[in-house]
Amino acid sequence: MVDVSNHKLVPDHTVLDEEELEDVMQEYNVQKTDLPKITRTDPALPDEATVGDVVKITRDSRTTDTAVVYRLVVK
Repeated sequence: MVDVSNHKLVPDHTVLDEEELEDVMQEYNVQKTDLPKITRTDPALPDEATVGDVVKITRDSRTTDTAVVYRLVVK
């Protein structure tokens, strides 16, 4: 079976630890539940991601070089 998360077109997905998560929540003045969602079954997620984690996704961008978005992992 092919591991989709290693494909060159899939952006980097990183699970945030509690300290990083607090920094993000304060910077954007949001709660975890306010973030867009991503399902646990999404093949791009790292294996260690569990329901309730927040994932940082870093993509290439034409306008800003890189774009960072955050997603809450849901069932």
